[in-house]
Amino acid sequence: MSLDHGRMLALLEDARLSLLLGVLDGDGEETRIVGGAVRNALVGRHVHEVDLTTTAPPDVTRARAEAAGFKVVPTGLAHGTLTVVVKGEPYEVTTLREDVETFGRHAVVRFGRDFAADALRRDFTINALSLDAGGKLHDYAGGVADLAAGRVRFIGDARQRIREDYLRILRFFRFSADFARGDLDAEGFHAAIVEREGLAILSRERVRAELLRLLTARRAAEVVATLSQAGVLGRLVGGIGDTARLARAAAAERDAIGRLGALAVFSRDDAERIGETLRLSNAERKRLDAYARLIERLHDAAAPVDPVEIRRLVADHPPAAVGDALAALAGEPRPVIAPDALDALAPYEAEPGRVPTLPLRGSDLIAAGVPKGPAVSAAMARARASWLARGCPMGKEARAALLEVATLEAGGG
Repeated sequence: MSLDHGRMLALLEDARLSLLLGVLDGDGEETRIVGGAVRNALVGRHVHEVDLTTTAPPDVTRARAEAAGFKVVPTGLAHGTLTVVVKGEPYEVTTLREDVETFGRHAVVRFGRDFAADALRRDFTINALSLDAGGKLHDYAGGVADLAAGRVRFIGDARQRIREDYLRILRFFRFSADFARGDLDAEGFHAAIVEREGLAILSRERVRAELLRLLTARRAAEVVATLSQAGVLGRLVGGIGDTARLARAAAAERDAIGRLGALAVFSRDDAERIGETLRLSNAERKRLDAYARLIERLHDAAAPVDPVEIRRLVADHPPAAVGDALAALAGEPRPVIAPDALDALAPYEAEPGRVPTLPLRGSDLIAAGVPKGPAVSAAMARARASWLARGCPMGKEARAALLEVATLEAGGG
């Protein structure tokens, strides 16, 4: 892979970043762009955020930034990290560090002034690159060659790197899925398998974040299949995974939750278990539950899923969950998905407010003579069943027809 050094140097052309570097540098201190911004720019990827590392201790960084009129937030002061906001743009600035002692997710560190030592305590060679204000790229671990070759390697001994932070097992698979080509690095893969028991000490929230980022990576389906074969996936989701469904969900560009459902949800019990295991939000849990109900319903469907059936589905389930289910099940014996079904679904996913709703209320039935209480509930249920059967029509005529059906069957006016 050819690397784009011009795009990397373009990072320094940002006026806000240039201003910040000018404020922080000088009087023996140096600040550099580090990590993901340099890596992504070199391979032509979008740079989401720019992180900096500096020789200056946090108090000096803070004093210089505030003197320049920048807002400073102590987001990780114990680890030497401040967030400096320059004209609305936040930059994380971290003082160079050296590890004194590491154990699992925690480390005892001291501030340092050695860029090489700071780089070599990082996880992967491709994350240890830094760019100084003069445009010189610094590579202490062979990250440039690994980026060009499509390799993701731990810095130094892979097992030791993992023991310092067991989250690096998941990061190894995630970065491999995003940046590597071909087989996973053999040493890193072996170390991840051997050290997988360490995953148990990680918080569920951290596992959730890494797993969802893995599922949206470029080679997610391929790498997750390897992770499953290695016996790691079951430790994350508490069950097996369907990598064929994941591949289809990825091809359909479903988001992380859609891909999680495709991979690991086969029933409502699965949805509930995964929601608890990964500490998903209530909205995410509801979506997985809806997905589980949908795949059960669609697997039993004899008729094709056409635009009329799409209206019925979105009337009963969130449009995003309908999209998730159709993407995961595409190509399986059931359901048969009509060519125009996905086009019919797209407007509902884009604007959930367009989803058809039953044009009848309980108060309408009471006004028409249906007795209050159970009779109204029963009449509404019949009206909804009739409405769904008719393809969820809307408007005054549809309302009148439903009112007639409900009141006649209820013995009302």
